[in-house]
Amino acid sequence: MHRRAFENPIISLAPWFDTPPGRYAQAWEQARLDELTADIFGYNAVQIGMPHLDTLAANRMPNRWITDCLPPLNHASTSSLPEHPRQAMLVHDFAELPFASQSLDLVVLPHVLEFATEPHQVLREVERVLIPEGQVIVCGFNPVSLWGMRQVSGRMTGAHFLPLDGEFISVPRLKDWLKLLNMEINRGHFGCYAPPCATDKWLDRFAFMEKAGNRWWPYLGALYIVQAIKRVKGMRLIGPVLEKRSARVQQAVPATNRMKNKPND
Repeated sequence: MHRRAFENPIISLAPWFDTPPGRYAQAWEQARLDELTADIFGYNAVQIGMPHLDTLAANRMPNRWITDCLPPLNHASTSSLPEHPRQAMLVHDFAELPFASQSLDLVVLPHVLEFATEPHQVLREVERVLIPEGQVIVCGFNPVSLWGMRQVSGRMTGAHFLPLDGEFISVPRLKDWLKLLNMEINRGHFGCYAPPCATDKWLDRFAFMEKAGNRWWPYLGALYIVQAIKRVKGMRLIGPVLEKRSARVQQAVPATNRMKNKPND
C-alpha cells in the first residue's frame, strides 16, 4: 500500500525538543530563523509542521499561517491541536498543500523533509505554491556531524540520541533536490557544534565550541538551515529596460532630425 506523507507525522520530534539537547538546538534555530525571516517581505508566509516552534515570529508579512498534519486514524478536531499565537492552524497532507499555485511568498520547513514519507513530493508542492522569486527555508539535522555519528552508532546499539524515525538529509543532497526544482541556494547556516551531550551541564561546558566550530569546521554543525529562492527560466523584468530603451530612442531622434535639416553648403 502506498503511504502518504501524513501517515508518518512528526511525533517523536516534539518530545525530543523538551530534552536538554533539544532545547539547545531549538534556541539556535529560533535565533537564526528570526534573523533570516525578518528581512523577507511579501504578503503570505507559511510554516509547515512543528507547531510548537514559531519560525515566523520575526517576519512582518500581513498573512502568516502554521500548518500541521494528523494521523489518518485520528479524527480529533483541530481544537485538539496545540495553541499557537497569531497564526491559523490548518490540518493537511504535507504532500498536497492546501494553497493555490504561486500564492505564497515564503515557506518554512522545520525538519519536515526528514520525517516525511515523500520528501521529494513535499518539495515539489512547495515549489508549486511559491510565487516566482518566492523563498523556502529548510531546517534539518546534519548527518555529517558529531550528532549524526552518534545517531548512527545508536542505531546499532539501540541507544538513540536523536529521534528514531528521522531520515536525515545531507546538505549536498538537499542542494541537488532544490536544483532540480530550479531553486537557487541563497544562504546557509550550520550550528550546534557541541558534542552529543545529554545534560545541560555538559552542553554549557562545550559552549565555546560554537565560535570555534564556525571558524574551523563550519560544515560539521549538528543542524543546518538552508534558504533558497524559486527561479523561473525565461522570466525577465522588462519594465526598467523599456524605459531605458525609450530614453535612448528619444535622445537619438533629435540628432537624426538635425542631420536631415542641416543646410547644404
